[in-house]
Amino acid sequence: MQGLAESWLQAAFSWKFLIVYLFIGSALWVHLRGRVRHKFFRQLTDHSTFLAPINALIYLTSGVPNRPYLDSKDFPSLQVLRDNWQTIRDEAAGLHDEGRVKASERYDDAGFNSFFRTGWTRFYLKWYGETLPSAQAACPKTMALLDQVKGLKAAMFTMLPPGARLVRHRDPYAGSVRYHLGLVTPNDDRCFIDVDGERYSWRDGEDVIFDETYIHFAENETDQDRLILFCDIQRPMMFAWSTAVTSYIGTKIMALSATRNEPGEKVGFINRLFGLIYPVRSFFKKVKAYNRTLYYTIKYAAIGLVILLIFL
Repeated sequence: MQGLAESWLQAAFSWKFLIVYLFIGSALWVHLRGRVRHKFFRQLTDHSTFLAPINALIYLTSGVPNRPYLDSKDFPSLQVLRDNWQTIRDEAAGLHDEGRVKASERYDDAGFNSFFRTGWTRFYLKWYGETLPSAQAACPKTMALLDQVKGLKAAMFTMLPPGARLVRHRDPYAGSVRYHLGLVTPNDDRCFIDVDGERYSWRDGEDVIFDETYIHFAENETDQDRLILFCDIQRPMMFAWSTAVTSYIGTKIMALSATRNEPGEKVGFINRLFGLIYPVRSFFKKVKAYNRTLYYTIKYAAIGLVILLIFL
């Protein structure tokens, strides 16, 4: 019995189990963080669960408070966008009128593909180290203003049409925070974003900063389009090493999800892969529609197999 107990203790504190404990603890933190939560099985397979250890480290060393909405005083370089919002609006409205703020025509935008079904559209400006040539040509004044923003990682114009609703979700990576600047909006409380149960309604020339790793959704219940500037700003960190970690992930990993406005622009590895696996994803959606029990049996069996392979 003593030998069995010693073997069990050795297994319980082996490096594999320590990794599992760390993973479970960080995943629980992500799940319980905030007032609004996914149901257990939704959270179990959500991308935020798989990135939980990285995000937990970021939350621990964040240089700004861990709360849904953040104070603009912590991001002083964004003032240049507020001061010049009408210039940005004019270029965005021109693109919108030309029909260039649009959904992807191919399966090459994994991060926002599900939003297109509701009518949400976008025009990319910058994406984690890459400036899109089409943006530089179409809106040079906006691009010059964006170049003055410290820590800006990504930017795009996004449009939410009347009647559209973006589902509740978390963004996967905590190394950045989200910035919205109202450009052409309904100026109506019925057009809003809800972050962890707190609503914000867009207004022309006004902005908001929030932590997109809290559960959030957006809705436009008016009869007017909502057009905004949408940016990812690097999260301020307490330490130089944690700043270096988030910068590296943004530069090396998030950049792999780059996509295009027009043919010939760069598409990152993640989005090229997404285009290849989308038919498989589409097949399993059909399976889910046909028999939800069968779909979830396959899904959780696959997860169980991955866990088993880790411990072999």
